[in-house]
Amino acid sequence: MSVFESSSASCRPITAVAWASNATTCPSHFTLISLTEDGASSNFIRGFAIKSGGLFLCYSKDLSGGMVVADVQLISDKETIPPGYCYIPEYLEPKASVGKKKRICVRIVPVGSVALAVLDLKLTAKNKTMVQQYTCLGDMNGFVVWCLKGPPAPQAKPRSVSLDMRSLSLDGVGPPLPLKPSNPPDIPPKFSRRRSKLDVTNQTEGVYDSGNNSSIYGITAMDGVPFTLHPKFDSQSNTKVSVSTLSDIRIKSVQDIENEYNYTFAVEELAAKRIRPSVS
Repeated sequence: MSVFESSSASCRPITAVAWASNATTCPSHFTLISLTEDGASSNFIRGFAIKSGGLFLCYSKDLSGGMVVADVQLISDKETIPPGYCYIPEYLEPKASVGKKKRICVRIVPVGSVALAVLDLKLTAKNKTMVQQYTCLGDMNGFVVWCLKGPPAPQAKPRSVSLDMRSLSLDGVGPPLPLKPSNPPDIPPKFSRRRSKLDVTNQTEGVYDSGNNSSIYGITAMDGVPFTLHPKFDSQSNTKVSVSTLSDIRIKSVQDIENEYNYTFAVEELAAKRIRPSVS
């Protein structure tokens, strides 16, 4: 196990505490405390009774149940178990047993209901070693039980992979999509046919109508001049036109316009036929 994995595992809260006879009877998702911080065996059964079996503390950090150990206490046989606490379970051989003089009880709560939970348990020989930043819970069978409390580590939420990230995957590469330029070229403006003729006849106008707004040649004298009507026409546009005035308007046909503005150019034709006086 790497240093990062061990540090992250120590920050995870303990979810259960139990007794076990040895590594064989200990459940697979539990960690057996086989040694003390002094390096000695942490078997709570000592002396001649050790032949009848072992007695080790073990703990689990499996968060699949959504519960954590909020507190651990050592109580004597004369004390009543506090409300909300329970004795830890036993995974022992038939010959092994837990002493009744002192018992270990825990308070198990949902992970989201507490700000502090038990993160680690350690054992030391009595009156020999002190574990920094740990809280002493008391002594039992010649061992001192220590616990470390802290905020339970938040569970990692699954990261949502965006569509753009999924498109980077090498699995199932589809056909290439058409390119979409982020800065497309400007669409050339549309001019009328009359304007195009003027561009052909007047070469100097093309210099000022180059379409490059960033150049000084694209600036004309009318740039920045607001478009407004003369006050005389502005006052006329604000006046309301009566319905009677609109009814007097006569709509002329094409033939009426031809008859009204018909001009034969007879005067010009007669003048052209005149004989110019000779110069002597």
